[in-house]
Amino acid sequence: MTQNEDTQISSLQCADAIEISLYIELKGIKFYERAIKVASTPRVREIFTRLMKEEKEHTLALQDKAQFLQPALGGKHARKKPLDPRIKSLIKEHIFPDRFFEGEEKRQVSTDRDALEIGIESEKQSIVMLEKLLAMERKMEVRAVFNHLLAEEKRHLQILQVAKEECFGS
Repeated sequence: MTQNEDTQISSLQCADAIEISLYIELKGIKFYERAIKVASTPRVREIFTRLMKEEKEHTLALQDKAQFLQPALGGKHARKKPLDPRIKSLIKEHIFPDRFFEGEEKRQVSTDRDALEIGIESEKQSIVMLEKLLAMERKMEVRAVFNHLLAEEKRHLQILQVAKEECFGS
């Protein structure tokens, strides 16, 4: 997000934070499912399988939170407009982008190293975005959702970096 975009994005509701987090997690699931298929070594396939399962667990937890919040989201707390499309666009383009597997700008993911590097870069992009959203947000419940996801994304980044180092060196 650019500085201009940062200041133009309105304050988020807890439902927005959950929606953003769910979108990131679903992108991660899709990426790791595809990466499992291209992984040629058991160790890399194991890492991607582990991360995919964790993303699915996070998704279920977020969906539970969303359902729990639903009865409380009435009146003044109900979302009056859809989530800012710029946020979804940034996630789509920079966090686990589909273009690595399909589309005109296809970058063929053909090696374990490619898949690990894309996973690392996507986790880094997710961390940067979450940190920017946190810096702009004052609502504690929204910050709590983002902080939880941020901790998970940092852990996933570390797992991928260690796997890359183990498999391919620096």
